[in-house]
Amino acid sequence: MTSKQAVLTLYKNHGETPLECLERFKKDNPEYLNDKMTYAGRLDPLAEGLLLILVGEECKNKEKYLGFDKEYEVDVLFGFSTDTYDILGKVTKSFTDFVIPAKAGIQADSINLDSRLRGNDTINELLNSFVGRFSQKYPAYSSKFFNKARRGELKDEEISEKVVEIKSIQIVGEKTIPKIDLKKYIEESITLVKGNFRQEEILKNWKFAMANFQPEEYNFSVFSLRVSCTSGTYMRSLANSIGKKAGIPALALNIKRTRVGKYKI
Repeated sequence: MTSKQAVLTLYKNHGETPLECLERFKKDNPEYLNDKMTYAGRLDPLAEGLLLILVGEECKNKEKYLGFDKEYEVDVLFGFSTDTYDILGKVTKSFTDFVIPAKAGIQADSINLDSRLRGNDTINELLNSFVGRFSQKYPAYSSKFFNKARRGELKDEEISEKVVEIKSIQIVGEKTIPKIDLKKYIEESITLVKGNFRQEEILKNWKFAMANFQPEEYNFSVFSLRVSCTSGTYMRSLANSIGKKAGIPALALNIKRTRVGKYKI
């Protein structure tokens, strides 16, 4: 009988795929090299946080672990939307009115889009509208449809939906990020990702999108959220939906999974 743990809690790094995370663990822990192992629940390349790894006979119980509720910390960036709903995608919309000229001396309430979100009652009311059960479409660029979407063959009516539930959602922080820092972060993040995720094309697209924001002193608004939800709820889809409901392009700048069932980081 093995003394090895049947369930491991690994931290998947920003830029890694789940498989790369598992391979890194095996390299650092060679005693597991010959064991059957699988991860219970994926994380996108630019998402980070808790990854459950099942070992040996526990792999047979994978479906049980896949059904556990989850908790995330999500940074929602306003001003852009992409075809992947996160920064590892091509910009589909931008809204220059939402950025705040840091050196222009303009009051926040004079910025059209900024005034929609600065009032706590307004943003809380918007977020609370997502609490409960609803049908959420899979992202076009999810593992389920990725290859067909990148070939341009995926039709909107082919994208299936899943009933999910958001149990709670709250604002845990708010900040602005200067254009120069945002641009650097996006470039560094995309460069971290290995494999064929359209990186070269996406980097060129972001460079063009960022060039439309002048002068260089612009700041972009970011809201940090804590979300408790059922399995299968896409945080990047939630970020995109928040933007749509607010009438502002939005995407998931950062996603961190902090809990799966009873397991936490």
